[in-house]
Amino acid sequence: MAKQKTNSATVRVTLVRSMHGRLKKHQACARGLGLRRMHQTVEVADTPQNRGMINKISYMLKCAQVENA
Repeated sequence: MAKQKTNSATVRVTLVRSMHGRLKKHQACARGLGLRRMHQTVEVADTPQNRGMINKISYMLKCAQVENA
């Protein structure tokens, strides 16, 4: 099944600190965003659920808004 492109905003998220030794809930947030390893970058939809996960582990991430054309 192919992903459909939408005109909604996305956020580019990069894991810049290790998940090792973090709280289980924080590790779960990183996994929920699709991050598996250090310096991996993923693009996620800008939804309230994803924003909540990003805010919870903001000390581990680098974020940037992606402009969709």
